[in-house]
Amino acid sequence: MTIIAAAAALLSIWASSGSAMAARRVNLLPWNGLFWESRPRLHSAKGRHSAKATLPMAVPLPRPRPSEAPAAEPEQPSAAGKLLPAPNKKPPEQAAAPAPQPPSACRQALTDQVAIAPSIADIHGPGGCGGEDLVRLEKVVLPDKRQVMVKPPAILRCAMASEVAAWVRTDVAPLITSLGSAISALDNLDSYECRGRNRVAGAQLSEHGRANALDVRGFQLANGQSISLVDRNVSREVRENVLHSVCARFTTVLGPGSDGYHEDHIHLDLIARHNNYRICQWNVWDPMPQIAPMLPAERPAEAPPREEAATSDASRPDTAKLGATRPAAAKSEATDAVANPVPPPIKKRR
Repeated sequence: MTIIAAAAALLSIWASSGSAMAARRVNLLPWNGLFWESRPRLHSAKGRHSAKATLPMAVPLPRPRPSEAPAAEPEQPSAAGKLLPAPNKKPPEQAAAPAPQPPSACRQALTDQVAIAPSIADIHGPGGCGGEDLVRLEKVVLPDKRQVMVKPPAILRCAMASEVAAWVRTDVAPLITSLGSAISALDNLDSYECRGRNRVAGAQLSEHGRANALDVRGFQLANGQSISLVDRNVSREVRENVLHSVCARFTTVLGPGSDGYHEDHIHLDLIARHNNYRICQWNVWDPMPQIAPMLPAERPAEAPPREEAATSDASRPDTAKLGATRPAAAKSEATDAVANPVPPPIKKRR
């Protein structure tokens, strides 16, 4: 028992000396005083006062959450272990998206009483293609509420679509009515297309690439007929009326006879030029002249039969007789020449 008590005393002395050395070693560290747990506790009053003198300044705490602030919803883990945003919390990309712009004055004026033309998203293509404030012109609504189809629907800027609708409502519809029918559809050859002028590689960007042009081939009527604006056989008066109407509304009109690229349609656009300069090039051709046929007309059936020359042997000349008479004739001519010699010409003296 004596040995056990002595061993216990030695252990207690060693532990106390080890703790003192550890405390001394901690006090020598350069980051001493940064953490509360690293400082030894002082039991005496004097030690408490000295500890307060060496404590660092208190770190300011964040302000308490206002009582009127909405409660923060916790993020929910997904099935894959990733945190999902709260149900009422928008993703960062949606929260940073700008507010949509209000509709333009053109968009507000192009109502369903004028045309069925829903708005579409802006197009930003390569090389400056596309545009803003775009619509898909599907139908033109006439003043009497009848609808004129645009086949196929045209992708245009709002200003161009509004001008096309006004042209159909004010100019084309009354013209077709004067012909005894009604317009039912507008034949659209091309509207928006990202390309150069006349589809030439490297050419300047076409107004079609800016959604500011429309190619028209003609109109379809309610009675099933159609009017082609480039057909020579269509009434010249009708085509000239259309020519005058489009040249008064659009800044560019190109048709047959303009540049060789618009022989089968009429190009319309609203490009802005200096001093409001306009181009109207459309030759209203007359019908082709009637050309006489190259082959003769067929012989009528009631004509009398043609007389044919006789081909019998009696009617053919006797070649033997012809050969016998020719030498005799030549001999008589020689005899006459000897009997009646031609006198030589008389030379005159100078």
